[in-house]
Amino acid sequence: MSEAAAKKDKDKAPPRKEITLRRTASIVPQQSVQGRALLAVIVIMSFLACLTIGAVSMIRSTASSWASQISREITIQIKPDDTIDMEKTLLEVRDLALSFVGTRDGQIMSKEATARLLEPWLGAGLDIDELPVPRLVVITIDDQNPPDFAAMRAELKRKIPQAYLDDHRTWVDRLVSMARTTVFIGSGVLGLVFFAMVLTVIFATRGALAGNRHIVEVLHFVGAESSFVAQEFQKHFLMVSLKGSLTGAFLAAAMFTAASWWQSERIATPEADQAAALFGSFTIDWTGYAGIFLTMVIIAALTTVTARFTVMRTIDEIDHIRSDPGRLDQFQG
Repeated sequence: MSEAAAKKDKDKAPPRKEITLRRTASIVPQQSVQGRALLAVIVIMSFLACLTIGAVSMIRSTASSWASQISREITIQIKPDDTIDMEKTLLEVRDLALSFVGTRDGQIMSKEATARLLEPWLGAGLDIDELPVPRLVVITIDDQNPPDFAAMRAELKRKIPQAYLDDHRTWVDRLVSMARTTVFIGSGVLGLVFFAMVLTVIFATRGALAGNRHIVEVLHFVGAESSFVAQEFQKHFLMVSLKGSLTGAFLAAAMFTAASWWQSERIATPEADQAAALFGSFTIDWTGYAGIFLTMVIIAALTTVTARFTVMRTIDEIDHIRSDPGRLDQFQG
């Protein structure tokens, strides 16, 4: 055949179609009942864990703020006595307290302020001069370098016997004890929630893998390595856990944000005042958000590691059954 004829036949030949490669699908089903159930479980447990972490952080910060405010002030109470000039004695007490190193400022509580303090118990329109009501001097101290309270108390007792120093140490100790107890209880609740989350995620992951056991068997029979199969399942459950933990953490953070907004919008209202008195501010600090982020990481790592070890164990069981079919009942049991 001549070159001209060969060229003519080549021109008449139909054009070759370009081969396009299809994107390989995941060996693990992306949508399944087990996957959706596992996602829901992770969302719920992540929300509860993050909510507990935020609540513990909020209570700890509020208690620390209360203790700091109390420890920055001391109160000197002067009992009424006919032998002293109350106004003059108040000035003497303030000057005496400010003479000690570690004090910053002193304020004499006026009669009107004293009457307002007693108003919830004795009613409005109270005349302080008609009742033997003690007067108060509030001294601001340096909480980093507090004064010598024992020496101040002894000096007040020597010069002004009617004066009594209250350094609020008893209240601070009680508040710190209450805060520690609350944090301990919250940590216990967090531990229980996290332990329940661990068990739930483990069983849910094993259930999801049990439903896909036939896929693992087929892949292993055709020669797929154990590490490859485990990696495929690991990727799948990592994405599921990240979606679930992120959703739960977002819901918990959104709840704290909504509570903080509600509190700021209802300042000086009875319900907001009661909530602030019981729980303090609903705003959590950076440690709370760090705890929420850490919870997300732990949940994702836990689910991923559980999936990997479960797949490896499943493949190990398959190998044992292939080597000794008599062990089938043992592994099924």
